[in-house]
Amino acid sequence: MTFDIGQLFLAVVAYLALLFLIAYAVDRGWISSRVARHPLTYVLSLGVYATSWSYYGSVGFAQAQGYNFLTIYLGVTLAFVLTPFLLQPILRLTRDYQLSSLADLFAFRFRSQAAGVLVTLFMLAGTLPYIALQIRAVTESLRILTKESATGELALGFCLILTAFAILFGARHISPRDKHEGLVVAIAFESLFKLLALMVVGLFAVFGVFGGFDQLNLWLAENPEALEALYEPVKNGPWSTFMVLSFAAAFLLPRQFHMAFAENIDERTLPIASWGLPFYLLLLNLAIPVVLWAGTALGQPTEPDYYVLGITLSSGSALLPTMAFLGGVSAASAMMIVTTLALAAMCLNHLLLPASYPDPKLDIYRWLLWGRRVLIAVIIFTGYFFSLLLEKHQGLVQLGLISFVAVAQFLPGVVGLLYWPRATAWGFIAGLLGGGLVWAVTLLFPLLQSSGFLTYDFDAQTLMTAAGQDKWTFATFWSLLVNGVLFLGVSLITRPSREEQDAANACCRHILVPASGALTAFSPDQYREQLSRYMGDVAANKEVTQALRDLEMGNEERRPAQLRRLRDKIERNLSGLVGPQMARMFVENPIKMSSRAQSALADGMRFIEERVEESRIELQGLAAELDALRRYHRQILQDLPLGVCSLGPSQEIVVWNLAMELLSGIERNEVLATPIQELPPPWGRLFSDFIRTKDRHLHKQRITLEGRTRWLNLHKAAIEAPQNRYRNGRDTTDRSGLVLLVEDLTDLQLLEDELMHSERLASIGRLAAGVAHEIGNPVTGIACLAQNLRDETESEQTRDHVTRILEQTQRIGDIVHSLVSFSHGGMPDGSTSTRFDLRDCIDEAVRLVRLSHAGKLAELQNNCTQGFEILGDRQRLIQVFVNLLTNACDASAPGDRVTLEAHREEDWLRIEITDQGCGIPLELQEQIFEPFFTTKEPGKGTGLGLPLVYSILQDHDGTIHIDSEPGRGSCFIIRLPAGSVTIHPSLNSQDGATIP
Repeated sequence: MTFDIGQLFLAVVAYLALLFLIAYAVDRGWISSRVARHPLTYVLSLGVYATSWSYYGSVGFAQAQGYNFLTIYLGVTLAFVLTPFLLQPILRLTRDYQLSSLADLFAFRFRSQAAGVLVTLFMLAGTLPYIALQIRAVTESLRILTKESATGELALGFCLILTAFAILFGARHISPRDKHEGLVVAIAFESLFKLLALMVVGLFAVFGVFGGFDQLNLWLAENPEALEALYEPVKNGPWSTFMVLSFAAAFLLPRQFHMAFAENIDERTLPIASWGLPFYLLLLNLAIPVVLWAGTALGQPTEPDYYVLGITLSSGSALLPTMAFLGGVSAASAMMIVTTLALAAMCLNHLLLPASYPDPKLDIYRWLLWGRRVLIAVIIFTGYFFSLLLEKHQGLVQLGLISFVAVAQFLPGVVGLLYWPRATAWGFIAGLLGGGLVWAVTLLFPLLQSSGFLTYDFDAQTLMTAAGQDKWTFATFWSLLVNGVLFLGVSLITRPSREEQDAANACCRHILVPASGALTAFSPDQYREQLSRYMGDVAANKEVTQALRDLEMGNEERRPAQLRRLRDKIERNLSGLVGPQMARMFVENPIKMSSRAQSALADGMRFIEERVEESRIELQGLAAELDALRRYHRQILQDLPLGVCSLGPSQEIVVWNLAMELLSGIERNEVLATPIQELPPPWGRLFSDFIRTKDRHLHKQRITLEGRTRWLNLHKAAIEAPQNRYRNGRDTTDRSGLVLLVEDLTDLQLLEDELMHSERLASIGRLAAGVAHEIGNPVTGIACLAQNLRDETESEQTRDHVTRILEQTQRIGDIVHSLVSFSHGGMPDGSTSTRFDLRDCIDEAVRLVRLSHAGKLAELQNNCTQGFEILGDRQRLIQVFVNLLTNACDASAPGDRVTLEAHREEDWLRIEITDQGCGIPLELQEQIFEPFFTTKEPGKGTGLGLPLVYSILQDHDGTIHIDSEPGRGSCFIIRLPAGSVTIHPSLNSQDGATIP
C-alpha cells in the first residue's frame, strides 16, 4: 500500500491546525485555565521527552541493544525520584530569580557572561543534530509511506508550519512570569496522541499480526532467539552509560528544562510528576518489544527504526498507517517547537543582546519579542539545513545519543551549582571546554566526517578499541572525567568573586550568609531615572511599577530595607526579560551597592530567618535541635508582654515584637531596618531622646496615642558585639546594639486614679454622714417650727406656705438619708442580703442621679410599680441603677426621656433602662463591659462603671446585655433570677406584662 504525498501533507497540516485550535482555545478562555493548571497536563507536557527517537528509534535501539533500550527511560525515572534534592531546588531558583533557561541558571550562579555564552553555543552544537533527527524522521516516514525519495519540499513546509506555531503560541510573552498555557496544553495533547498512536500500533501487532497473546507466546516459543536477543546485550552492554545519559537528559535538555521549570505554572505539580512521568514512559514503552517481534515476524523491509510505521502497512487500512505517521509527526513537532523556544531565549539573552543592545529610544519590549521570533525561525531552519548535510543516514539512536552526551557535560556544573559553594566560573568554563572537546572529537567530528561535511585525520576509533569500550561509553566516561577534573581543579586554584559568593548563597540552601553592602539609592523615582538610561523612560517606569506592585509597596517608599528588596525584585524581573547578566548590569551600574558600607543587621537577620524557614525540613540531629531552640527563644521574645525594640549598631530597628506592634499600631514589617529617629510620632522622638540620656530607666512617660493618654516605663540595655566572627572572614557586620523595653502602665495608672477617686468619694461619704447629722438637727428644728406655725395660724395662705416648707424639709431629709445610705454600701459578704422593694430601690437611685447636672436635664421615669420584692444587696443594686442611669443621662440630650420598666419573663425578672441618646456602634457593644474601655471623651470617663455593673449582677446570678443602634438610643436589659423575686399579692399583673 502506498499513499499520496499530497494527502499526507494535508493530514500534517490538519493535525498541526488542530494544535493551533487547542492552544488558541486555551488562550482565549474557551477551555478553562484549570485544564492548563491540572497536574495531569503538566505530566503530559513533560512527555515532550519522548521524541521521534522514542517513537520510532526505540524499536531499532531494542533490536541492537535489547532491553538496554529501557535505560533511556530508567535514567529519567531516577532523576524524577530525586525531585526533592535535584529538581525542586532548580525550580526554586528559576521561579525566585526568573531564570528561563539553563544558560540563565549558570550565568546567574557564576556571575559570568562567558559562562552563559559558552552554555548557549554548546547547547546549540549539541541540539542541532537532535533537531535534524526530527526532520529526518518525518522525511523518512514520508518516503516509507509514499515510496518516493523527493520529500525535501514537504520537510521544508513542515518546518515553516512549526515556525509559525512556535512564534504564535510560544513567543507571545517576553517575560517568564507570563506562562504560555495554550502551548502547554497543546504539547500535553501531543504527548497523549503519540501515546495513543503507539498503543494502537502495539495492539495491532498483537492481534493483527500474531492473532492474539496466545499466538504471540507460541511464536516466541518457536523463536527463542527473539527473547535471547533482548536479554543478551544487558549482560555486557553499556547500560550504565545509557542510564547516566538519560538521567542528565531528563532535566538538562532544552525542551525538558523549558517545560519542567520555565513553563511550570504550579510548583506543587512537580512532586506529582516525579511518579507521573515515569508511569507515562512505562506505558509508552509497553508496545516496543511487541512491535519489534511483529516487524521481525513479517520480515519488514524497512529498518527497525521504522517498524512502528512499517507493520501498519500490512493492515490493508489507510487509517492505521496515517495515525502511526501522525504520531511520529506529533513526537517530532513537540520536540522542535519547545526546543527552539528554549534555544531562542538562550541566544537572545546571551548572544544577541550582549552583542547588539538596542537603542533605549526604541520600544525594548517589541524589539525583544521580534528578536526572539526571528531566532526561532533561524534555529528551525538551521536544523533543516543541518539535516541536509547529513547525506549518509545515521540511525535515529546515533543522533539522539550524540545530543545526550553533549547535555551530560552540564552535570558537574549542576552539582557544583546546587551543592558546592566553592565552585568558580573559571572552573566551570574549563570543565565544559575540556569535556566539550572530548565530545566533539569522539562523536561530533566523526558524524560530520561520515556525512562528507568535514575531513580530518584523527582516528578516535583506535583509542576506543585500545580502551576496550564502545564509543558511547568511551565518549561519556572520558568527557565527564575531563570535565569533572578540570572543574574541580581550576575551582580550587581560583578564588570566587564576591558576586559569585553571593550567588552561591542563593543557590546552596544550607549557606546562611547574606549579601554584603548598603544601598546608595533612596527612592523608586531614582530607580526609574537611572534605569531609563538603558531601557528608556516607558520601560523603566513599567519595570519599577511592576516591582512595586509585586512587593505591595507604594511609590513613596523610602525605607532602606524595602528599597533593597525593590532593587532585588527589579533585577529578578529584568533577569527574566534580558537574562541575569544583562539584568545585573542594568541594576548594578545605576543602583549601586556600596561595598564599604555595612549592611543593615536587620537585613541579615531577615535573610537568615527566611533561609532557615525554607530549609527547616532538611535539618537533622544537632542542627534540628539548635533550630528548635532558636524558634523557642524567638517565640518567647515575640510573645513577651513587654514591648521590645532592638537596635543595630547604626540604630536601625532589628527586633519589633508583637507587644510593640499592639502598643504602637505599627506592624513589624513596616519598621524593620528603619532608623529609630524615622519612626512616626511620638515614637521616633521618644526613643531618640531616651537613647541620648544616660539614664537606663525612664518612668511614667506620658504620651498621646490616637487621642488617648498613655503612660509608659522605658528601659534600655546595651548589647555587646560577640567576639566570634564567621571563619571565612567575610562577615563585617557589627552585632553590637541596644535593646529598648517598653512597659505600658496605662491600665495601672487608670486604676490608681480610680482608686484615688474612690478614696476621695469614701472620704466624702464619711464627711456626708457627719454633715447629714449636722444638717438633720436644723432641718428638724425648721420642720418643728413650721408645724407649730401651721397649727397656730388661721391664714390659708400662710398654711399653704408652711406646707411647702414641710415638703422641702422632707425632701432634704430624703436626700440626706439617701446619701448616708449610699455611702454606707460595702463589699458583699453574705450578711448584706435583705429583701426590699424594687421600685423604692430605683426611686432612691433616681434621686441620687437627679443631683447631677445631666440628671437634672433629662426626664427620668420610673415605670416600675411596687410589688416586686428582691433578695439581694440593696446598696450595691442601687449602685447598678445609678451607673446605668448616669450613663443614660450623659448620652441623652436635654429634655430626652429615660425610662425604667420591669416585668416577669419566665424564670427571670427583666428590667429595662431605655434612653433616647446617641446609641453605641455594634462593633463596640462587645467591649463596653471591659475594664477601662469607654466611649466618652478623655477625662470624662474611666471605663470602670459598666464593668462594676457587670460584676455586681454576676454576684446576684444575673445578666446584662445591650440593645443599641447609633442614632436611636440604647436599652440595657437586666435579668435577675425569679427565685430571688417575690411578687406582692396585691400586685395584679400577668406574667410578661409591662407594669405601668
